[in-house]
Amino acid sequence: MTGPSALVQQLADGEHLPADWRAPFEHVDRARFLPDRVWARVDGGYAPVDRADDPERWKRLAYRDEPVVTRVEDPPGAPIALTPSSSASMPSIVARMLAALQVEDGHRVLEIGTGTGYNAALLAARLGAERVTTVEVDPDVAAAARRSLKAALGRAPAVVTGDGAQGWRAAAPYDRTIATCSVHDVPRAWIEQTAPGGIIVLPWGTTLRNGVLLRLTVDEGPEGPVASGPVVDDAAFMWMRAQAPPRDVMAVARAGGETHDSRTGLDPHVLGDDDAWFAAGVLVPGCQWATGQGPDGAWTLWLADAAGGSWASVDYEPDAREYDVRQHGPRRLWTEVEAAHTWWTEAGRPARTRFGLTVAAAAQHVWLDDPGTVVRAR
Repeated sequence: MTGPSALVQQLADGEHLPADWRAPFEHVDRARFLPDRVWARVDGGYAPVDRADDPERWKRLAYRDEPVVTRVEDPPGAPIALTPSSSASMPSIVARMLAALQVEDGHRVLEIGTGTGYNAALLAARLGAERVTTVEVDPDVAAAARRSLKAALGRAPAVVTGDGAQGWRAAAPYDRTIATCSVHDVPRAWIEQTAPGGIIVLPWGTTLRNGVLLRLTVDEGPEGPVASGPVVDDAAFMWMRAQAPPRDVMAVARAGGETHDSRTGLDPHVLGDDDAWFAAGVLVPGCQWATGQGPDGAWTLWLADAAGGSWASVDYEPDAREYDVRQHGPRRLWTEVEAAHTWWTEAGRPARTRFGLTVAAAAQHVWLDDPGTVVRAR
């Protein structure tokens, strides 16, 4: 069976859907917020699926617990798209984020990143359209969301076209703020526009790993409001456009240059461990990664700092105990990763849910277990 009821039951069976959110999910039909053309993941990228040409496949995508790409940056007519620019989030993570938001009757909510409008519709069904404000940077996406919201709900929440990093001061303060795009530097406006005691739920990431879900609580500080809270879940979203890191790691490495060569006993598969990967992302800022495949199970891990031009490579070979390392530039990126892994190991290999973030007027810092135990300040 495929349809809205089946999707709701799937979310409930997977224990993703709290009881107080079941009625909004039953009321809001996800398919009404998807465009007639979406893109499905295939080998090498994303292939278009048109509702008119393949209605059954389109419907399966609409009611599956998976993200659906709704816009791409590739030229029109491309048979395979490579660069998604907007999507409908996976319904289970939508439900988990809304649960983390801990809304109560009467709350007013600011949403950053309207997208299709589905998340705003769920909030409106739970709280009332007049209590929801949503901000979208893309005018075309915002216009489509307005139409979908009005058609589905009769009365749409306020959909603002603008820079989500600025929030929407005209309707502040809000009891809750939720973002559907990843950031690393939490915009000050979100904190200032959330009432004391209010909650901000946002996907957060580093250039090395995107990302986790934070739940920050706003409080008054000596120099203005402060937001602080733990990692509560995983949530890999598209980056807020102004904070998106450079995409081409290999462009830095291809620049070449004199290298410092060495050997390492640390298996580059270490970045396959989500907790070690998260810690490395915190402790090795500005570092991105890519991989290149070789013969017979061999492969290369590439690291790059686009801002400074540093890069590193680690050549993995099956059954080896040590691996060749090359490093170039003012930073020794693999050496930094090794130091981060040593710190993480000596700290007891903490899970990423033991970390948190505090954002004050002048800086933000990552902490472990307690806001007073600073891992890295910025």
